[in-house]
Amino acid sequence: MKILIDATAIPADRGGVGRYVDALLPALADEGATLVVVSQDRDAEVLSALVPSAEVVAAPERVGSRPARLLWEQTGLVSLVRSTGADVLHSPHYTMPRRSPVPVVVTLHDATFFSHPELHSQVKARFFRAATRTAVRRAAALVVPSRATRDEVVRYTHSSRDAFYVAYHGVDRTLFHPVTQEEKDRVRATLGLGERPYVAFLGTLEPRKNVPALVRGWVEAVRDRPEPPALLLAGAPGWDAEVDPEVARVPDGLLVRRTGYLPLADLAGYLSGAEVVAYPTLGEGFGLPVLEAMSCGASVLTTRELSMPEVGGDAVDYCATDDASIAAGLRSLLDGPEHRAELAAAAVARADEFTWQRAARTHLAAFEAALGGKKRTEVD
Repeated sequence: MKILIDATAIPADRGGVGRYVDALLPALADEGATLVVVSQDRDAEVLSALVPSAEVVAAPERVGSRPARLLWEQTGLVSLVRSTGADVLHSPHYTMPRRSPVPVVVTLHDATFFSHPELHSQVKARFFRAATRTAVRRAAALVVPSRATRDEVVRYTHSSRDAFYVAYHGVDRTLFHPVTQEEKDRVRATLGLGERPYVAFLGTLEPRKNVPALVRGWVEAVRDRPEPPALLLAGAPGWDAEVDPEVARVPDGLLVRRTGYLPLADLAGYLSGAEVVAYPTLGEGFGLPVLEAMSCGASVLTTRELSMPEVGGDAVDYCATDDASIAAGLRSLLDGPEHRAELAAAAVARADEFTWQRAARTHLAAFEAALGGKKRTEVD
């Protein structure tokens, strides 16, 4: 079976779908898959080095424009399927050719475009709802990163579970693992914190991450402490217009800092060194920052929204999405060093269960079922 994977949707910063594809490809190759990967020209060299056994094909330069890429997907990608002799096409980011000479497997990362449309721009929500409905109707198999995502897609599209394959994301333990105190201190120095403890957030500052509520909850939790921990907001600036005004209202004497992107090499030290990693999301398709924090031995506070309990299990603490509940959860963890230590040990053990090899095997099962015209009756 030759699998053509369309990696042209990878963004320049390699976030989101880029991290998913970058991790999945080597795992598929390790499982013995025969791969052809089509990418934007800027990514071809990276992907060739990442998966030497794969045939990497550069798409025309014009696919750097999203409208042009979507048009090419309906024409040029179909031609490439034929010319490479692929048996199955994997479209790893919602969209797919409406007519393909071979079965298509589509990855649907998130269902909040249906369940929480107010957290996205109207244009984006409409586009991804339409793409999801098309994939549900036309794809031979569907890959999702959680049961919650599967169930939400089924509920909103009135579809059957039979074609869905739940492939939990993995975590790269070479990057995300508990680190030495020396490494924590090194990262702390780059952040200019001195000896000050901190609560960490990692993720794009978009509305569904619920960062304004986190800021308010943190203020309530730490304002009367003799040595209040700072709040660090690491990640892309995003489009949540309420973050800056909320930060501006933080009382004197408390420190909140937006760090922007942190170097990948600093993330383990950042997450491991936090008193608490707080991720009070309103809904996720998976919730990779929580898994990465767990893998670093962090004490994590998150919500029970959508997929989060599937990731955190009993190895994290949970709160609701409102300010008061976030504050109570932070207080409990900050006041309980023994409980934090218990969570840290449990988190590392649970994170070990999430591997890209396991995800790759589930993808291969989806490819094989698509090729054989079979639909799944149960999901792992």
